[in-house]
Amino acid sequence: MSLPREVIRGRTYMITRRCSERRFFLRPDEETNEAFTYCLALAASRSGIGLHFMHAASNHYHAGVTDHEGRYPVFLHYFHEFVAKSQNALRGRSENFWSSEQTSVVRLVEAPDVLSKMVYALTNPVKDHLVEHVEEWPGVNSYQTTLTGGVLVAKRPKHFFRDDGDMPETVVLKLTRPPGFEKMTDDDFAAEIKKQVTAVEQTMAEERQKTGIQVLGRKRILEQDWRASPDSEASRSDINPRVAARSKWAREEALVRNKAFVEAHSNARQRFKDGEKDVVFPAGTWWLRRYAGVACEAAEDQPAPA
Repeated sequence: MSLPREVIRGRTYMITRRCSERRFFLRPDEETNEAFTYCLALAASRSGIGLHFMHAASNHYHAGVTDHEGRYPVFLHYFHEFVAKSQNALRGRSENFWSSEQTSVVRLVEAPDVLSKMVYALTNPVKDHLVEHVEEWPGVNSYQTTLTGGVLVAKRPKHFFRDDGDMPETVVLKLTRPPGFEKMTDDDFAAEIKKQVTAVEQTMAEERQKTGIQVLGRKRILEQDWRASPDSEASRSDINPRVAARSKWAREEALVRNKAFVEAHSNARQRFKDGEKDVVFPAGTWWLRRYAGVACEAAEDQPAPA
């Protein structure tokens, strides 16, 4: 059983999930790009999530979010369900769409950590030698939207949602500035992102020049079979990080708090199973608070379950 996660209002995360068997179920095409954006915007609006960046690779995605209302599990539920059903309908399949691994939810403790993961996610296709420049990626990537300060507009996917249903015909996705960058102007923030992304592009170009590696290119990406998967071996690791922090002290503080929450939750859960129904769970308890109605410690940044 996976360890419980502390769900606290106002925290920022990078979320990552892979497709089943690393297959290219999200391979870019017009219908997939539209559906991914539509489902992402819809899930964010239903859960009070602020979206900072996103990148949809052919077999996984990254998204940077701030959980303004302490309801990111609701966001994950809606988004993953909508995307899986929509893409399965598009591809004419019915098996598992997402990997059975637990979704990676990494807390980004401070502003530099958010910026680092943002650049990491946006430059994914460049680091994987798929394209030379981020803007050449034919799938969903928020780089250009970040630079222009614009919004993404997506239409309801015709291959899944009904025309006469209750889903909106179009949704508008407005990216928000990550916490910690409020004092920067839009132009300064965009310039910083562009500078760091350009540095990665130059580094990877130098690596290709030394090694002879060739980029795959837009045309071949779009021609890939969505049933295919990478030739490389999947990394096998029991490590599932929950915190990203460049500052040693911030990282240690976050890890200590997370360990204390897991221990307190485990203790309360065992007492609850033993029949102590009035046991109080630690603040940040999500599933048992929402679905079993357990009592929780009060916290200013913990809202009532929805």
